[in-house]
Amino acid sequence: MKRIYPLYFLLETLLCLSLFSCGQKAEKPMVGITCARTSAGADRLATSYTEAIRKAGGIPVILPTLSTDQEADALLERLDGIVFSGGEDVHPSWYGEEILNETVAIDSVRDHSDSLLARAVLRSGKPVLAICRGEQLMNVILGGSLYQDIPTQLPEAHVHRGVYHPIGLVEGGFLEQLYGKDSLRVNSRHHQAVKDPAPGITVAAWSDDGIVEAWENPQIWAVQFHPESMVEEDDSWLRLFKAYLMRL
Repeated sequence: MKRIYPLYFLLETLLCLSLFSCGQKAEKPMVGITCARTSAGADRLATSYTEAIRKAGGIPVILPTLSTDQEADALLERLDGIVFSGGEDVHPSWYGEEILNETVAIDSVRDHSDSLLARAVLRSGKPVLAICRGEQLMNVILGGSLYQDIPTQLPEAHVHRGVYHPIGLVEGGFLEQLYGKDSLRVNSRHHQAVKDPAPGITVAAWSDDGIVEAWENPQIWAVQFHPESMVEEDDSWLRLFKAYLMRL
């Protein structure tokens, strides 16, 4: 018999109550979203991120490249939470390694900016949703490491770039609690992945070739795939963003 979890319905009800009080709309949470950069140095971000936050009931705020701790702390004072978005690879020096091969694409300016924001949000205690590069970045910031190139280091693994595949959900993890299932079908756009999970985090989903697909700790929900890109074709993925907003 299919299990039915009441958590999703509770989250939907609580979100509605938080947005409407005595018939009047309450202030929506403001969520910062990190950006990638063009070759010319301009900030860029897929609209699927901002649309997912907006549709879930929040106000998306696109974050510029930062250069100081003071800037990061000042931003965090004004935000309710942060989404760390996808993009380039995290420089291997952040976890004590040399660049493995030519597949590793880095942006040191973004690495510096994202690291400032990551440490600022950890100091603040505000909830984080980390997606793809963001999942990898937060694992590294917390003391973990990465596979730099899955095809090279794990040749027996599936292709994880440009495909859809199933993932197994760990019982009791945030995805299993939200969706009431033991597996989900997700998209995949990465050639790197979590190798050594950082201290204090718990894996919430795996692919059947042993790749970490999601993890969590009390402050962070992190996914290797791109739920924001699946919202248009399957609005059940809004559930994840609505649940994240409920944490703010």
